Amino acid sequence: MGNRLSKIATRTGDNGTTGLGDGSRTDKDSVRVHAMGDVDELNSNLGLLLCEAMPDALREELITIQHDLFDLGGELCIPGYQMITETHVARLDDLLARYNADLPALTEFILPAGSRAAALAHICRTVCRRAERSIVTLGKAETINDMPRQYVNRLSDLMFVLSRVLNRFAGGSDVLWQHERKRG
Repeated sequence: MGNRLSKIATRTGDNGTTGLGDGSRTDKDSVRVHAMGDVDELNSNLGLLLCEAMPDALREELITIQHDLFDLGGELCIPGYQMITETHVARLDDLLARYNADLPALTEFILPAGSRAAALAHICRTVCRRAERSIVTLGKAETINDMPRQYVNRLSDLMFVLSRVLNRFAGGSDVLWQHERKRG
């Protein structure tokens, strides 16, 4: 385990750079820092989602995902380092299969709405998609492992499924997009 921060206001970033986990410095607007920030924002939004009522098993799974995301941020922070593995991706695949099994098939698009918890899960999904785009961009600029990209891809799918689960947990259902609805 690396050194823990004992001083938060270091002033070392005043020049627009930030330190990476390997001791190097990079611009705060680099593609790597964008990817790290998007993963951090996703983790923060998951923390907000965890403030809502939900089944205990789901809560524990989301807490595990938060730890995974912290590790993913660590991997992104240290060029060439790997923390996210095929096992992490397989766990998300298992969760997707388990939670999707009890949901009715979709026949229409759904809106990111319903219960507060479901809406927050949709926010997590969209932030996760942004993190995925940032990781793809980073992978075009630098060599990175495949697992972070695969992990966030599965996680965004899982957050969509969990939004549907959370709507049902709250006693509701999917909020369907109505293509025939009058607009304008």
